[in-house]
Amino acid sequence: MRRSTIGFLLLLLAFPGFSQGSFWLARTTGQLPFMEYGIGDDRLGGAKIGFLDSNVLVTIVDSFNTDYKVRLSTLHYAYIAKTSLVLQGKQVNRPIAHNPHLTGNIKVYGDTASDYVTLTLDDRYPYRGMQLLDPSRVVVDVFGVTSNTNWITQLHSAKEISNTWYEQVEDDVFRVYIQLKHPQHWGYAIAYDSVGRHLIIRIRRQPAVLDIRKLRIAIDAGHGGDNSGATGVTSKILEKNYTLLIAEQLRKMLKTAGVQHIFMTRTKDTTLSMPERIAMLKEYDPHLLVSIHLNSASYDTVEGTSTYYRYLGFRPLSMAILNRMLTLGLAEYGNVGSFNFSLSGPTNYPNVLVEVAFLSNPGDEKKILSPKFHKAVAQKIFLGIVDWLNAQKPKP
Repeated sequence: MRRSTIGFLLLLLAFPGFSQGSFWLARTTGQLPFMEYGIGDDRLGGAKIGFLDSNVLVTIVDSFNTDYKVRLSTLHYAYIAKTSLVLQGKQVNRPIAHNPHLTGNIKVYGDTASDYVTLTLDDRYPYRGMQLLDPSRVVVDVFGVTSNTNWITQLHSAKEISNTWYEQVEDDVFRVYIQLKHPQHWGYAIAYDSVGRHLIIRIRRQPAVLDIRKLRIAIDAGHGGDNSGATGVTSKILEKNYTLLIAEQLRKMLKTAGVQHIFMTRTKDTTLSMPERIAMLKEYDPHLLVSIHLNSASYDTVEGTSTYYRYLGFRPLSMAILNRMLTLGLAEYGNVGSFNFSLSGPTNYPNVLVEVAFLSNPGDEKKILSPKFHKAVAQKIFLGIVDWLNAQKPKP
């Protein structure tokens, strides 16, 4: 029996009134609901399309184990965890995408720290955001709607957004383009207003002064509490303890350098889930995040340092730190993109995951045990951030 057939039978069991050719409406709920491309899974979870706001309206068309398959538009589908959806108790004969939902007009403006693009809608529909380069743009697709947008109003208070326009790229996919003035992406966030009639895209501006002392920097010491992480191949040390030691050295170095605003997701052996960390970071709203981990592999010959990013607009930070880390005499394991790590998921701020070295490699492990190495790693991360900032400054 095909998995889709099994999924349909599960829907019949869950909702006795459900009939083939009909659909159920649902709304997103809970912390950080997200869409996935398919039902594939690994230790990092399924490949994510992106996060959604709460109370977003979707159409369920099938059921697969712990996920519902939802129809975003005529040609686009996604998978959302069942725990992230609340059924509306309403069976319809056509998906949302087949109903005539129209967009309204667009407004572009700014406040003291950010620029905003607002799009008028009649309900909360699913969306996805993307970063593009050369030139730098944020692109947002809104699914299941058709354009009735007849003007875009842009105010002088918008400082980072140079141009905004839209295309109806498919009959029921509305795309908004937001062109930025600076090459570096500093982050964006997408959410609906409290009424749900406006989709708001917040664009973070490049800081007026590119000085590390002026930034709000967040540091995440990987693992902690019940999650011990990797174990040393000979010493049996726990990753959670040594990521905290390195994170503390980075905090001290930043403070000594004059950075006034530093946030640590944990300062002791605390159990923190990924949603809890993301919520804390969202509230703090840093200019950048560095997450520190120690790597492990099945073979003790695998060695080296590496940095990770998910979104292409944040890659420059990860490359700048990797370049500095390599001066420690570590082998290069690489710069890894499209990485499905939870803390790499938010688009709100540039972020980088630093896998310092391999606990499973005897040579790397010996370095990791040294307090002098912890200070050296902190220095290289610090210098990598400075290099990245300097690269954003206009050339004389």
